[in-house]
Amino acid sequence: MHNPFAAPAPQDQADGLRRMFSASRVRFVPVVSNPNVAFGGVLLERLCAAFAELGLHTLVVDAGENSPAPDELAAVDLGACVEQLSDKVSYLAARGLPMRFINSHGSAAEMLNAVIEAAPQADVVLLHASAAELCRVVARREVRPVLLADDHPHSVTHAYAGMKLLTQRAGLMVYSLLLGADEHSPRVERIAQQMTTCADSFLGAVLRDWAAIDPIAPPDERPSPELRHLARELLMAAPPGAALDAPADAMPLRGLLRPWQDAGMAAN
Repeated sequence: MHNPFAAPAPQDQADGLRRMFSASRVRFVPVVSNPNVAFGGVLLERLCAAFAELGLHTLVVDAGENSPAPDELAAVDLGACVEQLSDKVSYLAARGLPMRFINSHGSAAEMLNAVIEAAPQADVVLLHASAAELCRVVARREVRPVLLADDHPHSVTHAYAGMKLLTQRAGLMVYSLLLGADEHSPRVERIAQQMTTCADSFLGAVLRDWAAIDPIAPPDERPSPELRHLARELLMAAPPGAALDAPADAMPLRGLLRPWQDAGMAAN
């Protein structure tokens, strides 16, 4: 087995992340679904591409309001329902799936154990679900939800409502934002600033970072520096196992990544 402590010092942040993940548990990234975003699937694909660039395999658990329902086989063999989309991305149709794992305390956190067992190749589990369902799955865990929006008012209002619900019901106070918009949209900076101000003024929450994604850009286009930075921050914000019922076993990432994090922030 590869020993990360015996290897030479990494030459870049991506190398450090790849070596760290070789000896760690899966990370969870909750993404708040937004039916008002026209190209939400594209935003998820680009985030997966940023994780893939780091050599990580992502399982997308797609439980949004408009997502496909799970196969009937999910009740007996969840692993058989996982689709391999590429070398670095797997997909699980999961609309309504969190409700099948609700316990007597109203928690559906056990679902995360089930999806880990279903996709042992995954380094990252991206859980795409409504704010209400995410409250049941990752309440008061050390994770950072990702909000989705575009440059239309209804999507921004829905994203803010999701942040408000997660803040009040799940105690999650720090967020990231993926904003789908034409690269020449004059509203992008204003929307991000508006979300930042409202989070701080009305919820006491923090919009830690954001990245704009042009949904009509070529699908093989490399992630932008802003998206790379956001992806790294999401990984560092979620110690392994943080979304499970035994977070005390989690290994902090910040100490391991601090030198490369600082370099990445300086570069961005």
